[in-house]
Parts: sequence; C-alpha cells; structure tokens
Amino acid sequence: MPSSPPALPPSLSLAGRTALITGGSRGIGAATVRLLREAGARVAFSFNTATDRAEALAAELGGPDLCRALQQTLVTPADGRALITATLAAFGALDILIVNHGVWPAHDQPIATMPDAQWSSTLAINLQSVFGLVQAATAHLLAQPQAGDTPRGHIILVASTAAQRGEAFHADYAASKGALVSLTKSLSSELAPRGILVNCVAPGWVATEMSAAALADPAASKRAMSLIPLGRPAHVLEVAGPILFLCTPFAGFMSGEIVNVNGGAVLTG
Repeated sequence: MPSSPPALPPSLSLAGRTALITGGSRGIGAATVRLLREAGARVAFSFNTATDRAEALAAELGGPDLCRALQQTLVTPADGRALITATLAAFGALDILIVNHGVWPAHDQPIATMPDAQWSSTLAINLQSVFGLVQAATAHLLAQPQAGDTPRGHIILVASTAAQRGEAFHADYAASKGALVSLTKSLSSELAPRGILVNCVAPGWVATEMSAAALADPAASKRAMSLIPLGRPAHVLEVAGPILFLCTPFAGFMSGEIVNVNGGAVLTG
C-alpha cells in the first residue's frame, strides 16, 4: 500500500493562459472560444465580417479584459502576423494559438475546370495566412522562458478528414488541409525540443453554418452519412473538446499528433 494517496491528475483549467483562436465568431471556432473561456483562459478570436455576432460573443464571455473580438482578414502571411501583433497588443501575452479559420467552397468543382482564382483563394486563406500566424506566434513563444517540463506554448492546427483521404471535386480544400497535416509534423520536429507543442485536430462532417447547405441536401447528406460509422455529423463541442484537451497538461507528452474527430470516417470509404 502506498504511504500517501496518489496525486490528483492534471487539471483542464487554463487559468492564467492567453489563447488566440482564428475564425472564432461561429461554428467550431465559437464553441472553442466558449470552452477555453470556461476553462479560465483569456481569449482573443478573429472574425472577418460578422461584426455584431463577434462583438456579442466577446461581451457575453467577459468583455475586453477577458475576451476580445479582433477583425482581421486572413489571406496573406502578413495578415497572420498582423493578428498575432493585435493579440499581443490586446492582452500582452500569448500562450496558445488555435488555427481554425478556413474556407470550403461548397459546390463540386472538377479539377479539369477549376478556375485558377478558386485554387489560389482557397490556398491563400487555408494555408498562406497560416504561415504568418505560426511564424509570428512561434517567434513570440520562443522568446518566453521555459520552466522545467512545462511547455512554452501550444499550437493547434485544425485540418480535416479530407486532408488524409482526399475529397473528390474539392481538391483545393483537401490539398490545403493536407498541407496543415504535414506542417504539424514538420513544426513538431522543429519546435518540440524547444518547448512548443504542435498538434492537429482533423474533423470530419460537423453541423455548422459552413456545412448546412450540403447537409440539408438529401442526396448529399445521405452520401456523407453513409461514410460515417456513427451515422451523423459531429456537434461543434465534440471538436472543441479535443482542442481544449491538447492545450492542457493531460496532453503534455503529445506532439505532432493528428487527432481524428470524424466518427470513424477516416477508416472507411
């Protein structure tokens, strides 16, 4: 018998931490903003055009001292760097970067006729801006002291099931998200030895505004659900939860991982 009870496990609390979540005004992003605030973090989140919604969410979750909505277009590396600068100006700190923003052109587009503009736009939003975000966040985190085994910070990239098995007629989206999977592994190899943990969450179909039109179409929905062993799309909290987990001490020995949240879909089809 042990002479004293075992220590309690690490907490899911993020008290004293500051996070930035891109694309935080709706869907997975908004659910993640809420969950990280519930965990005690100060949270900045970006939005593009939904000003009223973003400001209402920030006010609901504590106002400018605890939650800030930052309007920022994310298309270029410079845009990403500007958002990191704005976050540091707002809170004076950054411990967690969650890259959640992205675009998924909902219409089927054969590669043979895909316009250059669609390919370029998707990769600009889903990948080029990510470079600037990660670059600036990494520079800031590397300047912070590290205490023992406690990470300097966390970077979470939100990819997609499409990153791993592809998506017919959405090659632009699948290619951009596949790049995030590769980027996760590359950054982990580079940054884990320096105390920055980089991981990826890869959702499948999630019930959000972005997917609403496709899921409302009976034929498209039936086809999508047939590839998901659980037979339904995810709720946004079922994606936000794993993101929170990766920011806590419970995940302190995870780096370079692709956490699939897709109801088993990545193993089928």
